[in-house]
Amino acid sequence: MKRRINWDAWGIGASLACAIHCAMLPLFFSTLPLFGINIIHHTGFEVGMILLALVIGTYSLYHGFKRHHHSLLPMALFYTGFLFLVLKQFFIEYHNWLLIPAVLLIVVAHINNYRSCRVHNHAHADDCNH
Repeated sequence: MKRRINWDAWGIGASLACAIHCAMLPLFFSTLPLFGINIIHHTGFEVGMILLALVIGTYSLYHGFKRHHHSLLPMALFYTGFLFLVLKQFFIEYHNWLLIPAVLLIVVAHINNYRSCRVHNHAHADDCNH
């Protein structure tokens, strides 16, 4: 029996991990500089988390679009949220104001994709490959 990976679950999980990272990391790891470790505002770590969210989210939403529902709404929600996520890196003074809609839009995109995949039950189009 072949196990399938639920990419929407991975996308939702990555989005929630990102939200937890952004909300909780400063609280729990604010003492790390005392030990010579500075990860809180480490650009490489932030870029890595953003790229991870982009790769998993894009694959998850493309899979749902191509194989199931053919709706661009989840992708539009995701990339709008992702735009806010990238903007928060450049406009530090508005970090929280940009982070909240970013996380909400990304999570809503994955939930919408998940529901659309289940409701449409393989709504085939001419470009379906199965």
